[in-house]
Amino acid sequence: MRLTRFFLPTLKENPSEAQIVSHRLMLRAGMIRQASAGIYSWLPLGFRVLKNIERIVREEQDKAGCQELLMPTIQSADLWKESGRYEDYGKEMLRIRDRHEREMLYGPTNEELITDIFRGAIKSYRDLPVLLYHIQWKFRDEVRPRFGVMRGREFLMKDSYSFDLDYEAAKRAYNKMFVSYLRTFARMGLRAIPMEAETGPIGGNLSHEFIILADTGESEVYCHRDYIDYDVLAEAIDYEADLEPMFEFWTRFYARTDEKHDQDVFEAEVPEDRRVHRRGIEVGHIFYFGTKYSAPLGASVSLPDDRQVPVHMGSYGIGVSRLVGAIIEASHDDAGIIWPESVAPFDVGLINLHRGDAGCDAACEDLYASLQAAGRAVLYDDREERAGAKFADMDLIGLPWQIIVGPRGVKSGQVELKNRATGERQELAMEAALARLLGVR
Repeated sequence: MRLTRFFLPTLKENPSEAQIVSHRLMLRAGMIRQASAGIYSWLPLGFRVLKNIERIVREEQDKAGCQELLMPTIQSADLWKESGRYEDYGKEMLRIRDRHEREMLYGPTNEELITDIFRGAIKSYRDLPVLLYHIQWKFRDEVRPRFGVMRGREFLMKDSYSFDLDYEAAKRAYNKMFVSYLRTFARMGLRAIPMEAETGPIGGNLSHEFIILADTGESEVYCHRDYIDYDVLAEAIDYEADLEPMFEFWTRFYARTDEKHDQDVFEAEVPEDRRVHRRGIEVGHIFYFGTKYSAPLGASVSLPDDRQVPVHMGSYGIGVSRLVGAIIEASHDDAGIIWPESVAPFDVGLINLHRGDAGCDAACEDLYASLQAAGRAVLYDDREERAGAKFADMDLIGLPWQIIVGPRGVKSGQVELKNRATGERQELAMEAALARLLGVR
């Protein structure tokens, strides 16, 4: 994409309404614009990141054996009354009436609706287990929406739901999602630590939230350093195998947020040189809640002796839009965003320092064509702007690699290659720079 044709309304100054780094940088980088309090339009740069995150989430859910469907944003209030949860969300749940005076709501979550789908289709234990997921927009009417996409009113979520015959089978599904989440976040360049959590209005008696470390995080985090050092992607995973050992491996050490923290236990269980006390951001939450929804909603299956038993359920959420802000909070510097390569909106930023110079223009066109032909997403800064402005904008939007083409370098057959994360710069022949980028994925 040529920058002269790309809709990228960047800002030079920090917006006064933005209180945290991710909100400031997303506004300045032209990723989002506020439509109303806590509700944002996603502009092309931000939308590309959002779709990359969604792609990784979808790929890992599919690998774990989940099947994708799509549920509506507007739900019937009758289902929520049937489950007994209609009042639990209080004023956070947006309640509406249609033209026929039927009570409806803008879904803050989907346990009731997915259970209704299940009960209408599955009648026998032979059809279990079932793992379903969708990626959909949700709405929660926060009293004080703030921090941009980190705590907005409208947000994109991945929800998956498991249906099993008993606790043992349900725990296997829980373990699948537990491991899938570790891998999902690791693929995004994040170190997500699973921490024992409260179940809240979702309910249940087994729950973990996945926290990434960031200085601006909303929670205080206490954990063993091994959780940070371990490489989640080092080994392949067979989701049909017994994943309980991996679950036990990842829950063997102390890891709690301030809500469940016990300083005496922390000091007793974790050696002083392995203690981590930081701030963190929740990016995912998983729950096992047994028959909390299946019993009142009549989601039962028949056994060989014709007895009817309610299925055991779990739900598993990832904040897809929230992750965009969370990644920025965990990966930025004074100049702007530093995108991990897996989620970056473009792989490479190509900077023409002197548009109109025949040598620079020709070199940039060659590089642009070669990178595109090799499947790399390139943002080509072909604007008639001063070099400083081009450097500042490219650092602000945080693409992993920059190729800088100037008249002096072109004369000697060289370009400059910059790694955004490390700041390392190299002068290389054009062919060498291309080879370096084409070998990076």
